[in-house]
Amino acid sequence: MIEALKSDEIVNKVGGRFKLTALLQKRVAELMDGARPLVERRDEWTDLEVAIQEVLHDKIAIDYEASGLLTPDKLK
Repeated sequence: MIEALKSDEIVNKVGGRFKLTALLQKRVAELMDGARPLVERRDEWTDLEVAIQEVLHDKIAIDYEASGLLTPDKLK
């Protein structure tokens, strides 16, 4: 599962490694505080692996409008 982090696919979905790290960190904290997973969780998955799957399945993303950040397509 952590192999997904080596792929540029997940990095490009959110606009960079730092944004991905911030998104995953926030979501893992939510999961640790009792938030329900947005994907079907396997017993062997950690909270980080669940958050990665949520990004890959477009279940979570950065709210660029509310944050004032440029969208990934405008960064190029």
